[in-house]
Amino acid sequence: MSQVLQQLAEVLEQRKQESPDTSYVASLYAKGLNSILKKVGEEATETVIAAKDGDKTQIIYEMADLWFHCMVLLAEQNLSHDAVLLELQRRFNLSGLDEKAQRAK
Repeated sequence: MSQVLQQLAEVLEQRKQESPDTSYVASLYAKGLNSILKKVGEEATETVIAAKDGDKTQIIYEMADLWFHCMVLLAEQNLSHDAVLLELQRRFNLSGLDEKAQRAK
């Protein structure tokens, strides 16, 4: 499935060069970081509400929106989703408590 993330990342990079009049993602880039962050926050809230309501179909839909907008944020910051995946891999088999304690140092 990381192939899907790679394909999405490539499209998001292409959108940086497109007109905000013809591309939703290009319009987000044109509006700037605050607009992208607002969308991430909105989608996170919608995901939380879907989970609270126990609507599994809606959870998946909202989580897809959240991941999408997080990918837009990564692209805007010139970061790769691979960096996030590597961080998750680093944490694998590491206690969450230990990982958090390591970050505090």
